[in-house]
Amino acid sequence: MGGFGGIVEGFAVAFTWSGIVAVFFGVLIGQVVGALPGLGPAAGMALLLPITFGMEPTAAIMMLAGILYGGMYGGTLTSVLINVPGESSSVMTAIDGHQLAREGRAGAALSVSAIGSFFAGITGTFALAVAAVAISSVALQFNAPEFFLLAILGIIATASLGTGSPVKALLMAGFGLAIALVGVDPISGLNRLTFDTNALLEGIDFLPVAIGLFGIAEVLVSLESIKREPVLPARLKDMWLTKSEWMASRMAIARGTLIGFLVGLMPGAGATIAAFLAYVTERRFSKKPERFGHGALDGVAASESANNASVTGALAPMLALGIPGSTGTAVLLAALVLQGIRPGPTLMTDQPVLVWSLIASMLLGNIILLIMNLPLAPLFAALLRVPYVYLAPGIIIFSLIGAYAATLSYSTMVTAMVFGAIGYAMIKLDLPRAPLVLALVLAPLMEESLRQSLLLSLGSPMIFLNRPFAALLLGLVLLFLALPFILRRFKAAGQVA
Repeated sequence: MGGFGGIVEGFAVAFTWSGIVAVFFGVLIGQVVGALPGLGPAAGMALLLPITFGMEPTAAIMMLAGILYGGMYGGTLTSVLINVPGESSSVMTAIDGHQLAREGRAGAALSVSAIGSFFAGITGTFALAVAAVAISSVALQFNAPEFFLLAILGIIATASLGTGSPVKALLMAGFGLAIALVGVDPISGLNRLTFDTNALLEGIDFLPVAIGLFGIAEVLVSLESIKREPVLPARLKDMWLTKSEWMASRMAIARGTLIGFLVGLMPGAGATIAAFLAYVTERRFSKKPERFGHGALDGVAASESANNASVTGALAPMLALGIPGSTGTAVLLAALVLQGIRPGPTLMTDQPVLVWSLIASMLLGNIILLIMNLPLAPLFAALLRVPYVYLAPGIIIFSLIGAYAATLSYSTMVTAMVFGAIGYAMIKLDLPRAPLVLALVLAPLMEESLRQSLLLSLGSPMIFLNRPFAALLLGLVLLFLALPFILRRFKAAGQVA
């Protein structure tokens, strides 16, 4: 389907009443989830996955995507008003946003965040449409060897480009692959890692794992670390930017959008790195760099634009290649798989209505966010006055109900609680959760593609070198494996010099 025709049909689906309602509730839930410290878009999506089972697939994906990019702005409220980032990508916003709030300019900080998020979301959505089509057209030539190496590349890139230890990331990816192997072998029918337990014969579902790792674990950590600070007012009359403020912020928004989208395309980089790079870049371009850290409005504009643009950038490899670019898109990928839809190069041709409806719904969702955020920011800020200790039990109960509703089995509730404890331990030990999730999601594709490749080559691994695209992907895998060591050598050489 042609790009223009696909977008027209996507708008037709997205602007039905069911589509508008799905997008509205998605961004609304995302706002609330993002505004509550300790939760983020990925956790919100994981908790609400059971609700989507009875929904029409297109509406379900549009709602979950709304939670994803709506949650990015929700974290701005806590960052600006109480100096508690709702998630890691809002840390750079908190640096200057809260200083502006202390100066009585909370409205200006929230307003430039809303406008920057809107511009980044709209621009990133159009760029997503172009990038997804371009990537898919190349990836249509892929077969089993390429898909296997793509899955490997997604996991390795997450480990190499992440902010933590690559060794820890690879270990967590291995743990995720081990979890995915639990159950019955789909070809031989033999039991794998079940330990003679009937409850494990069907394997470990992604849903309770995600609910435990993100929902329950985040709540447990937040309960012991959350601090209460007075909520600074965000009045409606203060929500409008002056002409000088807009002129000072417009280029920051544009640069942040570009950086965010490009960083989002790289698997594993994520919104946090995008916001940091945009902030550092804007400080270099600023005429008043000394204001950064003390209430720079262009610093808020750059970081907020970047973390929202990175969301749309991360969707491109997820839709076109089936490789999540972030933890949030990993949950969205799992939602597509649960709906019986396999993202990848053929998705654009097999499910054109769903893809273009998703892209069109993001335009609609960003418009709703802009309309919602400017006048309703004071109302959302009121949520922050509810003590978190009252919210936490309800979130955990809702998490367990969601896990039970997925299979109507108490074993999934137990799984969610177990992985809640595991997720808590991972946070305390500074072990990354994203590689585990990505490995768990990509494991079926890896196993199936590896077996198909070896069947095609009669067991010869040379099939991964004889095919041009496979050889290129193998080279990228080796490059990303070596990248942490190369960067460490450069860093050491720089320190010696």
